[in-house]
Amino acid sequence: MASALDYTLPVGAHGTGAADRLAPQLLDAAPMLPDPSERCPGVEKHVRMLHGTTTLAFKYQGGVVVAVDSRASAGAYIASQTVKKVIEINPFLLGTMAGGAADCSYWERYLGMRCRMFELDQKKRISVAAASKILSNITHSYKGYGLSMGTMICGWDESGPQIYYVDSDGDRLHHHLFSVGSGSTFAYGVLDTGYRYDLTKDEALALAQRSIFAATYRDAYSGGTVRVYHIDQKGWQRMSETDSMELYFKFRQEKA
Repeated sequence: MASALDYTLPVGAHGTGAADRLAPQLLDAAPMLPDPSERCPGVEKHVRMLHGTTTLAFKYQGGVVVAVDSRASAGAYIASQTVKKVIEINPFLLGTMAGGAADCSYWERYLGMRCRMFELDQKKRISVAAASKILSNITHSYKGYGLSMGTMICGWDESGPQIYYVDSDGDRLHHHLFSVGSGSTFAYGVLDTGYRYDLTKDEALALAQRSIFAATYRDAYSGGTVRVYHIDQKGWQRMSETDSMELYFKFRQEKA
């Protein structure tokens, strides 16, 4: 019996009609790559690739504030400190990344293409609700296939500022405030204390930054750079990118 790693064309499969003769063999063949759980002894003792991050978004009287950290982790291993967890879908739409970096990055960039196709076809900008529904339909169609996504689609449309949460199960929620990721409980603690709708722009930006910093301080899977974006009727704008260690010494000095 051939190994699952073997992939060679059978004798006589070249030339005219090769695809027709080969198709039944490929359909019935074992996967080209082996199942690690069957081929790798001690797989249950290997490092489990746990995901971790902190992202948040909230509406206030001046628009939407989006803030994220930049650490990518795989279990206890810190893979990167410079991941850009905000996907700039179009000038009025932002998406955040939580869960599997590859899943979020790929499907939100695909969403950007779908939003652009909508604009070209309908001659108008897509709404935040419609963009989030497209992503929700995609993730629901792949439910059970192993996607890991917890995203927020944030933007400004004809109805004003909007935030939708979409995850890999196809769930879609509309609310004024969300925080997603392993550090979200710490971020919620600061948000719930300082949030109100009539915040000024400076107060809103400071609250978002402090909330993400609180998560980087307490959550081992969050860290790196704290990035803050602001969305209003003119579109999104990147407001700040500050290293979490700089914020640590800044807030420590303020407390002293």
